[in-house]
Amino acid sequence: MNGAQDLGGAHGFGPVVPEADEPVFHADWEKRVFAIAMAMGFTGTWSLDASRAARESLPPAEYLSASYYRIWLEALERQLAAHGLASPDEIASGRAGAPPRPVARVLTAEIFEPRFRAGFPSDRPATAPARFAVGDAVVGRNRHPTGHTRLPRYVRGRRGRIERVHDAFVFPDTNAHGAGENPDRLYTVAFAAAELWGESADPGGHVTIAAFERYLLPAARPA
Repeated sequence: MNGAQDLGGAHGFGPVVPEADEPVFHADWEKRVFAIAMAMGFTGTWSLDASRAARESLPPAEYLSASYYRIWLEALERQLAAHGLASPDEIASGRAGAPPRPVARVLTAEIFEPRFRAGFPSDRPATAPARFAVGDAVVGRNRHPTGHTRLPRYVRGRRGRIERVHDAFVFPDTNAHGAGENPDRLYTVAFAAAELWGESADPGGHVTIAAFERYLLPAARPA
């Protein structure tokens, strides 16, 4: 989707100013939002990719005006309502209006630390040889899906070069919408800054992204 989160190369948003000694959380409510989001993700009701898609599909004005964990909260409330786990009225009142709907798994204190220390890997066995090799010239597909995608808008239709070939990973474009993991090969792809931003770009700069094989096409050889 071409959402408000895809800001690469956009003007008017001001400089990124890192906060010195920034804390993980700026307020107690942020801790609670993070904890609830982790607990709900553990139930298996939706995938990590679905959570990310829910955040990135918020209305642009809402997304751009909200803090980081406010975005998480708004997306989580929408997911809870969409899956029938809590109604908007229940969320607004903070009180259950009906018996809770069963979930597949419940995150408890006893299993929290070992389970999260083990991580939630998304790498999967590759089912086919890599289509591209290090040094190959490629072009980002010029596609603008209405659903979830991890292909940045600013590389679509732009020429880059393969820097590294990785294993296969869960393909977020389908997994976000419950259409299967469909593992796909991942690559590190480098793009010259001038290719992305034109003559005003840093002449010696470049941008690298992680791109799935399905995002890429072989680049035509220069004439």
